[in-house]
Amino acid sequence: MEIRMAADPDLIAGELDARLAASDGALAASFPGERGTRQPVHTVYVPGDRYDGGTVASWGRLAREALERHARTPEAFGEVTDVARELAVDAYPRVLAKLSREPIEDLRIDFEDGYGARPDREEDAAVIAAARTLAAAVRDGSAPPCHGIRFKSLEAATRRRGVRTLCLFVEELHAGGGLGDGFVVTLPKVTSVDQVEAMVVACERLESALGLTEGTLRFEIQVETPQSILDPDGTVLVARMLHSANGRCSGLHYGTYDYSASCGIAAAYQSMEHPAADHAKSVMQVAAAGTGVFLSDGSTNVLPVGDEHRVHAAWRLHARLVRRSLERGFYQGWDLHPAQLPTRYLATYVFYRDGMTDALTRLSAYLGGGDSGYLDEPATAAALAAFVLRGVECGGVGVEEVERAPSLELAGLAALARRRPVGEAVEG
Repeated sequence: MEIRMAADPDLIAGELDARLAASDGALAASFPGERGTRQPVHTVYVPGDRYDGGTVASWGRLAREALERHARTPEAFGEVTDVARELAVDAYPRVLAKLSREPIEDLRIDFEDGYGARPDREEDAAVIAAARTLAAAVRDGSAPPCHGIRFKSLEAATRRRGVRTLCLFVEELHAGGGLGDGFVVTLPKVTSVDQVEAMVVACERLESALGLTEGTLRFEIQVETPQSILDPDGTVLVARMLHSANGRCSGLHYGTYDYSASCGIAAAYQSMEHPAADHAKSVMQVAAAGTGVFLSDGSTNVLPVGDEHRVHAAWRLHARLVRRSLERGFYQGWDLHPAQLPTRYLATYVFYRDGMTDALTRLSAYLGGGDSGYLDEPATAAALAAFVLRGVECGGVGVEEVERAPSLELAGLAALARRRPVGEAVEG
């Protein structure tokens, strides 16, 4: 049947192509989509002078000892953390294996708040020692898949010391053969777009001096000041920050305590779940959507130390907060003590294992046909595939568990989620 039309749709579409070419290009440049690489489930902060070649293994050992001392069985750990018995029993062996195999996924050697103000000679020596130790760990394969430093902020009072630490560490790490894809630096206490643009300049100058490929150095922006959320003119500053990083911004990390204190919240009520925190993180989430920039929640400073009652209370709180973050789309957070690792992994693994059957059923129906009880759209199917892959990447779910489901294989899920195949390195 021949269709006659008074209007020529091809002619109109061509005119629209020309009219929208600039905005099409701007959209593609500003919102390239998910980065497609594995995101670590946490970042562990260790003061720069306390990091050595045994740090990672020590954290794993101390985490296992905490379990042995305060929750010797899966059932006991589930009861302590308010996790259903069957889920705790199911996840517990995986938690133990993770603590032995890869207790830290992302390590940040801290020369900011966790290190404090020291004489320049003392900080220089600590920076060189830490960089050489990390380089050796990268060479022998014992470094966490993601690793780097946090240096002092670009505020006027700490700028020169921060830049010196950054330059000295990167130069020593590069000289030792340890500067690779897993390296990322954290830019703290950001208060202006100008500071992000200055950080880009610092990265460019450092790359040029060391003969590094342009774009080698990437950084996270710590959102720990109200100025990083809202500009005096009412605009969302964090969005402008990440788009001013020239593709170097790898993550937005929420800083629980600095941000809360800056908002005037009393110390007893400073928390990852305070309404002020949720507001800031919601703004971060919208700003980062579609950019490929990872989001990380902050930390709880209620540590699992002391008598058993205090340890159990801290574990219960930490497990609940980790689960809360995951449910809200924050797949990463900060851990400050080895005894937080058991609850980090338990809560994370239970989150993925608890939702895996439903996700696999829906994906099987979407890809292979059938009725799952859901009418899933392509965007939701991609989110389901990303959920499955995150579960596999962190060790919470086995490859064989996924590929037993009809019509599913990891390569196909990676393509659906627009991610690299499982097994490739974490990217900061």
